[in-house]
Amino acid sequence: MFRWISENYRTFLWAFALSIAVWVAAVTSADPDETRLLDAPVPVQIIGQDPSLVINSDIPKEVEVTLRAPRSVWNLIDADPQIVQAILDISGLSSGEHSIEVQIQIDARPIQIVSVGPGTITFMLESLATQTLSVDLSLAGEPAVGYQVGETSLEPVEIVVAGAQSQVQKVARARVSVDLSGIRENYDQTLPIEVLDEKGQPVEGITVSPETIHVSMPVSQQGGYRDVAIKVITTGRVASGYRLTDISVFPPVVTVFAGDPQLVSELPGVLETQALDLQNAQEDINTRIALNLPEGISIVGEQTVLIQVGVSPIESSITLASEKVEITGLGTGLSAQVLPLNVDVILSGPLPLLDTLTRQGIRVTVDLTGLLPGTHQVVPKVEVLISDIVVESILPNTIEVVISLNGVPTITPTP
Repeated sequence: MFRWISENYRTFLWAFALSIAVWVAAVTSADPDETRLLDAPVPVQIIGQDPSLVINSDIPKEVEVTLRAPRSVWNLIDADPQIVQAILDISGLSSGEHSIEVQIQIDARPIQIVSVGPGTITFMLESLATQTLSVDLSLAGEPAVGYQVGETSLEPVEIVVAGAQSQVQKVARARVSVDLSGIRENYDQTLPIEVLDEKGQPVEGITVSPETIHVSMPVSQQGGYRDVAIKVITTGRVASGYRLTDISVFPPVVTVFAGDPQLVSELPGVLETQALDLQNAQEDINTRIALNLPEGISIVGEQTVLIQVGVSPIESSITLASEKVEITGLGTGLSAQVLPLNVDVILSGPLPLLDTLTRQGIRVTVDLTGLLPGTHQVVPKVEVLISDIVVESILPNTIEVVISLNGVPTITPTP
């Protein structure tokens, strides 16, 4: 027996190898390998960083990965892309420049990593540095005329910047900017802090703690000045058939001044304009008008105000009864009878236009183009010769038309 086996072992080996090949071929055909680029780049995770060091260079946030794997494994990756992870391990590294290969970890088998782009990342490690700075206040613009700004309060007054030593060394000052242009009320805002170098340019790549600062300052009106509202005075009435839609004044509030503060304090809080004549107005008005000022009172700035008045026609509606229906488009050799012969038309539009409308300004027709002999239901059309007048409805909204050949008697429908 052993002698027979020893003489035929090579045959056994060939048979075993052949069976393995057949099995591999069967598995491969059922679950073929595919080489693909991942649909989405893989985020780079940095591990092992010394807390006393910071990365002072741009590192790719993602890498593109190409894999070769059976279709069943690709199905797992498509269902959960987080199976593939990109790790940048910087454990034990000191300050200086380094080039580290990106490690791809995949929780699935079997799989082959074909390519990673970029496969190696070069970066600079630097010592972490901090610096404490006082915050400078930069004011721009001026408060409204007659107003003054009091003492400014900052909270906090100092901040801490942190980052790579080379970047922190560039920091020369911390600044917060406030625009006071036209301010009339107390200022109370939380603003971002700017970190600048000696040339006044922002320093990038550092963190600021806190990132914002609270700025408050009182704003008060000086003696002899006062803000008062404007009241528009009108005379006359707009034209018949028109109405006022709006009256606006710009600015709605003006600042007045008097050498004697008592004069401005005695004002009722409102200044009237000179009279605006609206008599027979039929369109919008846009004009400037002076104010009626008490003696000893003057306006700061522009001496007139802009008045905008909206004037629109009054919308209404009318009914034109028994408008005759005209026939158009009747074919040659045909005659037609319509029932009813007259319709009522309801129109809407600006009242002044409706008042001028006559029966000559409206036409009601039925278009019989292409219609053959027989009885038809046709929707009439209304043509109005005056624009901006709208046809609301036609009563009735359908006309019966009986078409016949000339010389052939027709039965006239009974109304």
